[in-house]
Amino acid sequence: MNTPAISVAMSVYNGERFLEEAIASVLAQTFTDFELLILDDGSRDSTRAIVENHASRDSRVRPIIRENRGLIASLNQLVAESRALLVARMDADDICLPQRFARQAEFLGAHPEYGVIGSWCEDIDENGRPWPAASTHRHPTDHEGFLAAIELGRPLLCHPAVMFRRDLVLSVGGYHAAFKHCEDLDLWLRLASVTRIASLPEQLVKYRHYADQVSSRHATEQQIGAAVAKLAYKERLAGRPDPTAALEHLPPLEAFDTLFAREGVSRAVRAEVAPGLLYSSDGLRGRGFDLILEHLRDGGVRDGMWRTVLRLIRMGEASRAMKLASTLSSTLLVG
Repeated sequence: MNTPAISVAMSVYNGERFLEEAIASVLAQTFTDFELLILDDGSRDSTRAIVENHASRDSRVRPIIRENRGLIASLNQLVAESRALLVARMDADDICLPQRFARQAEFLGAHPEYGVIGSWCEDIDENGRPWPAASTHRHPTDHEGFLAAIELGRPLLCHPAVMFRRDLVLSVGGYHAAFKHCEDLDLWLRLASVTRIASLPEQLVKYRHYADQVSSRHATEQQIGAAVAKLAYKERLAGRPDPTAALEHLPPLEAFDTLFAREGVSRAVRAEVAPGLLYSSDGLRGRGFDLILEHLRDGGVRDGMWRTVLRLIRMGEASRAMKLASTLSSTLLVG
């Protein structure tokens, strides 16, 4: 069996809704020398049947069917089982434009100093229409811009639009289990010190937004993990050991001072995360709400908090609205 030029790594769990369109967009690439690894992570819908049907009709499709182990385990298995030197990430709910693989492979072939290349994305909704809340920030198109975006807290890469050199990702330990729901950000921050990273200034992937996607359902955990990944990045830049390197799970937020061996880390993480949770229904209905209250008791920034009281009322969370209003009033008096 010939070794393909590109291995496409797609993990899917209960993805029947958009899977056909995602697979079709990969198989329609103008660059055809690839294998498509599709790992069915214990789906309970028709995902397996869809994958096996495509595998029976196109020899480039390699199905991996197993019990549910979660996305990070799936991504690491996909990278480990890839036969190509280049790995293209792809999600089961997005769409590749036909020239995506050709353009990214051409760039990596011409620029050996780059180990990761993404692309700009076109944001779409669940029906394929333009997403009205699309980000105005474009992903950086050179490594210097990538490093600047880290410092500015701007978007770095669109994960399902990325192509990377397999050996580089394996050399830094792949995706780390501790950074659930932000495993890609942590990986890019670790790779930033060993290779150059950027995105092509072309929209090569249609990135889908919808209510049930992971980033909507796990906003608090995702934002805490992202804040910690950036702290770990700064530890490495300063020449200090990364305290998250061997973790399977992040500890409770209150333990971050101990983890990083200095005071104020937990408070700093709350201060960074709290503003982003004010517009997240998942965060406001979940444990992110308690994080916001603790941030206020810390004397944190209050911008937008009274509007959040109104937002909670509109969400039907009257008791939480009253609790937030009470905390705002009491902290104002203390202040």
